[in-house]
Amino acid sequence: MAAVASASPLPVARRSPAPPAFLPLRAHRPRVAWQGTVATRRVFRAEAMKVQREKEKTEVAVEESFPFRDTAPPDGADEPLVTAEESWVVKLEQSVNIFLTESVIMILDGLYRDRNYARFFVLETIARVPYFAFISVLHMYETFGWWRRADYIKVHFAESWNEFHHLLIMEELGGNSLWVDRFLARFAAFFYYFMTVAMYMLSPRMAYHFSECVERHAYSTYNKFIKLHEEELKRLPAPEAALNYYLNEDLYLFDEFQTARVPCSRRPKIDNLYDVFVNIRDDEAEHCKTMKACQTHGNLRSPHSIQNCLETDTECVIPEDDCEGIMDCVKKSLVSKE
Repeated sequence: MAAVASASPLPVARRSPAPPAFLPLRAHRPRVAWQGTVATRRVFRAEAMKVQREKEKTEVAVEESFPFRDTAPPDGADEPLVTAEESWVVKLEQSVNIFLTESVIMILDGLYRDRNYARFFVLETIARVPYFAFISVLHMYETFGWWRRADYIKVHFAESWNEFHHLLIMEELGGNSLWVDRFLARFAAFFYYFMTVAMYMLSPRMAYHFSECVERHAYSTYNKFIKLHEEELKRLPAPEAALNYYLNEDLYLFDEFQTARVPCSRRPKIDNLYDVFVNIRDDEAEHCKTMKACQTHGNLRSPHSIQNCLETDTECVIPEDDCEGIMDCVKKSLVSKE
């Protein structure tokens, strides 16, 4: 890989050589000299508005977080009702999660204001942690016979696999070049893991909402980045890790974490670094949707679940144990033994 050039500006009199691939991008936009008549400016403005509308059509929408209502949903709605007794608990959980997320964002903004790839490396290192924590707790529940839902473990593993390849891409772009960034990311991930395990055992809904907040921040960060640096990114080649993951690997796991989509309905296009970041952004949007679905207990299903099997067909149904949080698991375990 080509060495990363120094970020300090060169003297005006000297002419710098062509920049190597994957240079850290500057935080400001290049200045554009507007010349011409008023009619020309209107043409440019119309073209810009047209391009913006096309972009908005192609962007993946991120849904709102877990809703809470005091009134019953309309007839035929799939969304379960949150009782009045639970609504204040949901509000408290979400308020704590938002406070924690905004605190972390403030720290990242201060440390990585103009260092985009290093910030992305830290984000992707942290983003993998919740899925490890969820799987660890679910395996423990299975060991004690408290929980047996294969779809949850499948989907969470697919999510961690997706975030792992995001991390490989950021490493190839040089986001982990400084030991300080590596130390900070891994130090934060270590404590984040145990915090997520404790939160998931106490309230899976709260843990899933917190993960949704993290993924939502990742989506907005990537979305802002590609809009600011679109032209620069389109001139840079795609990293090998991105080509291997999005184009050359078996995309079964790629479809698995996108629970709001039909399998094979999304196939990435990778021509340059811009396409890579567009797909990473869209991945984060799909993570948000999956985390939202998980906040409704028992609502998550693998996109690859057998569709031809009827619920009444016992040969297709795997026996499932179910509980929500460790207190509920222990209570149901004691009741079942009596």
